[in-house]
Amino acid sequence: MQDKIFKVIEIIETYERVPKNYLKALTGASGLYEARVKLGSNIWRVFCFFDEGKLVILLNGFAKKTQKTPKNEITKALSLMAEYFEEKNKKK
Repeated sequence: MQDKIFKVIEIIETYERVPKNYLKALTGASGLYEARVKLGSNIWRVFCFFDEGKLVILLNGFAKKTQKTPKNEITKALSLMAEYFEEKNKKK
């Protein structure tokens, strides 16, 4: 699974137009994306966002077991993204 996740991240970093089956912007969560990884019948989602061009910041990941993305996972990702930018701004 880890190799598959790295392959998807490589696609996100190198392709100018990433297919939606690998990366999808989340509605209602500005700047947050969901990287999609499927291996056999296992489906994983890793939240991420972009910083300074093509820098991909990975947040939290989870095994997707339902059609709808759990709100608590989105909340966790948004919190981690805010924390990242707070720390980055402190260093300036």
